[in-house]
Amino acid sequence: MKLKRAVALLMTAAISVTTVGCASDKKDADKTTTAKQQSTDATTGGSEGEPVATSGGETYGEIKLGESYKDLTTTIKFIHHKTDRDADGTIAGYIAKFNELYPNITVETEAITDYAEDALLRLSTGDWGDIMFIPAIDKSELSTYFTPFGTVEEMDQYINFPKNWELDGMCYGIGYMGNAQGLLYNIRVFNEAGVTTLPKTPDEFIDALKKIKENTDAIPLYTNYADGWTMGAWDSYLGGITEGDSTWLNQKFAHTAHPFADKGNGTGAYSLYKILYDAVAEGLIEDDYTTTDWEGCKGMINRGEIGCMVLGSWAVAQMKAAGDKPQDIGYMPFPITVNGTQYATAGPDYCYGINANSSEDNKHAAMVFVKWMVEESGWCEFEGGYPISKTAPTTFDFSAATIIEDEPALPGDEDLMNEMNSESELSFNAGGNSKVQAIVEAAATGSKSFDDIMAEWTQKWNDAQSSLGVEIKY
Repeated sequence: MKLKRAVALLMTAAISVTTVGCASDKKDADKTTTAKQQSTDATTGGSEGEPVATSGGETYGEIKLGESYKDLTTTIKFIHHKTDRDADGTIAGYIAKFNELYPNITVETEAITDYAEDALLRLSTGDWGDIMFIPAIDKSELSTYFTPFGTVEEMDQYINFPKNWELDGMCYGIGYMGNAQGLLYNIRVFNEAGVTTLPKTPDEFIDALKKIKENTDAIPLYTNYADGWTMGAWDSYLGGITEGDSTWLNQKFAHTAHPFADKGNGTGAYSLYKILYDAVAEGLIEDDYTTTDWEGCKGMINRGEIGCMVLGSWAVAQMKAAGDKPQDIGYMPFPITVNGTQYATAGPDYCYGINANSSEDNKHAAMVFVKWMVEESGWCEFEGGYPISKTAPTTFDFSAATIIEDEPALPGDEDLMNEMNSESELSFNAGGNSKVQAIVEAAATGSKSFDDIMAEWTQKWNDAQSSLGVEIKY
């Protein structure tokens, strides 16, 4: 879905937002022209359309912290979704440290609660500042709104996941932290339950949950149903983890006729979501899933009242900080094994993006600030994230699984998953929380079998493929 289409849908639903008139198309066209001119001006080879360096300044890799732009005086604004780190002073502390090195660059911040929607609206107006966490836009629109950090080839020397926000060989986004996808669990609870070996298959995992229920007072699997977004975490395991194939998620999924079919070997999308259905159907979750509490669950798992939760590795630091037993919080590979190997996908969380329409001074200041945050602040390590910087120290260890990074879409298909998600209304990895909540509801009430749910998803997927004219290859 294109940004303008997404914004139109959001504005229709937002009562308090003023309707954008016909001038919006001209504004977007003007932005596109501006971005193309900036790219042309910065082209090292001089011909339009070739890969470009950052507009009018040093690339991320060329910047030497403490030396580059040392005398620059300006004020930049950074908008983000980390309301918790804004409230507890963490981000303010990082800025204070940054100002010890760059006292003349003032960094203002704004934390936005409903970031996914509000960031898209702000992006469409251009009124958002100089640095933002890139929201869910189509990659084809990157050069319209953002300034590249350097070529993907260059950035690969300094950061992990430089292809995540790539367009025409340029890197437009850098993660503030990375996520590895596994399972958050309480080590002590698993030991007391008699689970001596971490589960590697769906059947072994359900058996482990049964032991927790039988031998401890802990809730085996806490669904976090009520908060919605937490249920969307299940989508994050599609691809490398379920298929053992780094090309499946972004290159094959949309072209697959029956992606939700039962393979009969404990792998694939079918087995992923069936874990949740079976756990609910067999009473291995909280007594009332409608009353789960996101903030409350942090202390609960720290105290040993919860056995495990399906969340990315970003959650580890929060659970450790929520009580007196951080040593009990562990993170394991997700219990699916493909041809004898357990996989863990890793990728960036939200990524820093620099406004293509900022002044040159502000672009330079933003580039310096982002580099300092990635390489010097320690924010990624503090959050327990998978490393973004290839030079910053880290204690992250997920050696129990083979790390696999989902490959980006092939040329020409960059927007296909967005279109399929929109047309099918399944929204994998794009806010499709309700479809996962529906699995819990069906399993708890017995209103639908799991196979019925998968058949419905398949029909929606196939209808979307037909409507969009998608070629079926697999």
